[in-house]
Amino acid sequence: MSASTVHRAGPREWGGLAVLSLPTVLLGLDVTVLYVALPSLAEDLRPSGAEALWIMDAYGFLIAGFLITMGTLGDRIGRRKLLMIGAAAFGAVSVVAAYSDSTELLIAARAALGIAGATLMPSTLALISNMFADPRQRSLAIGVWATSFALGMALGPVVGGAMLSQFWWGSAFLLAVPVAIVLLVAAPMLIPEYRAPRSGRFDLLSVVLSLIAILPVIYAVKRFAKDGPDAPTIVAALIGLLFAAVFVRRQGRLTSPLLDVRLFRDRTFSAALSVLLVGLIGVGGSLLLITQQLQLVEGLPPIEAGLWMGPPALMMFVAAIGAPLVARRVPPGIVVAATLALSTVGYALLTQVDATGGIALIVIGFGLVYLGLGAIAALGTDLVVGAAPPEKAGSASAMSETVQELGLALGVAILGSLATAVYRGRVGDAIPAGTPADAAEAAGDSLAGAAALGERMPVGWLDQAEEAATSGLNTAMLVAAVGTLVLSVLSAVVLRHIGVIGGDEPESEEAAPGEPAGAEV
Repeated sequence: MSASTVHRAGPREWGGLAVLSLPTVLLGLDVTVLYVALPSLAEDLRPSGAEALWIMDAYGFLIAGFLITMGTLGDRIGRRKLLMIGAAAFGAVSVVAAYSDSTELLIAARAALGIAGATLMPSTLALISNMFADPRQRSLAIGVWATSFALGMALGPVVGGAMLSQFWWGSAFLLAVPVAIVLLVAAPMLIPEYRAPRSGRFDLLSVVLSLIAILPVIYAVKRFAKDGPDAPTIVAALIGLLFAAVFVRRQGRLTSPLLDVRLFRDRTFSAALSVLLVGLIGVGGSLLLITQQLQLVEGLPPIEAGLWMGPPALMMFVAAIGAPLVARRVPPGIVVAATLALSTVGYALLTQVDATGGIALIVIGFGLVYLGLGAIAALGTDLVVGAAPPEKAGSASAMSETVQELGLALGVAILGSLATAVYRGRVGDAIPAGTPADAAEAAGDSLAGAAALGERMPVGWLDQAEEAATSGLNTAMLVAAVGTLVLSVLSAVVLRHIGVIGGDEPESEEAAPGEPAGAEV
């Protein structure tokens, strides 16, 4: 179906898009607010290094674990209904997180937020695919959707920093409550409901298999970061991979699968997912490390750190709205490859940051990193959603969000653990003799632990710890630079078959299941 014959969206659809952008802003807020709040949170709850990573990761991993389930559930019970249920749950659990008085309760609340958040993103994307049938309008709408996430990330540090300067760290979570209320009021008026026809039975065994597949892998990643490739780590990884194979095999046999694995036959779908996954790994790790660098090494209070994080997030905003427009004249593969090349330059700049004053270099480098993020978030998501037929839009949207959330969480685990390993290697032997055991353990575990000790450590020792943390940042950014450069080249190759957005040529060589070749959603 050509772009000239499909139904074009009107004022109601664009108003509905504004409503659908609200939960996206909310999730962007939730990501960056916690990064800014982490030092204050660590000072209050005193989590260990591993617990701090769980506070950061539980949300993303549980989102990744439940996105496929929630995407398909929305197709069955109604995408708008699931969106509203998720928004209500997200607001309620945010209150629990705000008033958590222990590390364990906060980790549990973050996990629950992940499950609630898993209902939001695939519902918004799937509804966009229903409301915007014209390829160019859909591409622009998804660009707006992606910029909403950027807007949330940009506002999170600034608004969160302002709140932290006046209130306790838990107040940052309460930002979700008014957003959830507005969505619940406006959604029934502007967003149409959609249920997939002939959706069939909801397979609970597939839900269980999907969780058993991903959770052991999550455990293996976390344990590897802490203890290396020991026997429990290897066993957990093998269990996860085994059940992943069982899950995929079952999906291929079901008439109404939780995840239609035939979608992966579409070359556009598979290539775009791969770019999203790998690209987000570098972003997830760098976001954690840069935020800590600004507050713990540069010594900025939360509100100033948030303000400095604003310009990079705005770069993502520009890329997410601009990339779909450029892709109307330039093939998306070239646009993605070019912006990822600029991200590589950004990571390279971050390898040169030192502990004696590198704020300008951080802002410029991280801004270039976010430029690539904006482009792949908008174009990659559009390619994934556009490759699926309407009745599979929820499943396709869920896969897009799954790889993005998993990429962010893996980035925190992999690059965060790499930076921590460098820190521990440089600090371990430098802790002065006679330091109390508890202080030595905290100082050797993380820079946040060292900074929290304050006057308990000898004069000048904290400078060594800051230099060690900066070396960890530099090393992690070097790895991210190499990976992103390789991804830039691969993007130009694996996406080269895709024509400009809205052109007459089909976007992929093979049609999505249930659609004729060249059909548009």
